[in-house]
Amino acid sequence: MSDNPSKNSITIVSGLPRSGTSMMMQLLNAGGLPALTDGIRRSDIDNPRGYYEFERVKQIKQDASWLSQAEGKVVKMVFSLLYDLPTDRHYQVILMRRNMQEILASQQSMLERLGKTGGAVTTQQLAAIFQQQLDKIEHWLSLQAHIDCISIQYTDVLNNTAEEVDKLTAFLPVALNKDAMVSAVAPALYRQKATNE
Repeated sequence: MSDNPSKNSITIVSGLPRSGTSMMMQLLNAGGLPALTDGIRRSDIDNPRGYYEFERVKQIKQDASWLSQAEGKVVKMVFSLLYDLPTDRHYQVILMRRNMQEILASQQSMLERLGKTGGAVTTQQLAAIFQQQLDKIEHWLSLQAHIDCISIQYTDVLNNTAEEVDKLTAFLPVALNKDAMVSAVAPALYRQKATNE
């Protein structure tokens, strides 16, 4: 790490779609960590506070030059792209976890609103595939010398906000405004709740 980790470090919020990654981006941004976004994907009924996305992230395997823009900032990245992070930099990865039933219900609601349908795979099969992929990436992350990783449960952020904010600020090498982070959490947007919790 450098003498000024807040300047050179890159924070990445990752996880499955609909696992709370946008909420985490909002929380960190409110706390004072600048978010690297391009504003291309607009807020909508599924994410009324915005998606906080940066399109160039998707091309990281072909072009990682944009990472210089991410220094001292937080950027959102789908978990499967973490494998393509160059090893010449250091990253703090916040891996969002959420009840798989809730994730799939939220994804289905979004697809229906967009007039799209899911694939032929059953919900149970999809849940098993996603869970296996997440477990695999979490194990891989634990073995990477250039990556520090913390797993955060979506429901914990909503139900025990102050505790989770303490956990995040202890993990990240930057000074953040805890009160602003706590205030940024909106439990009213928790619309897909698992029936078995």
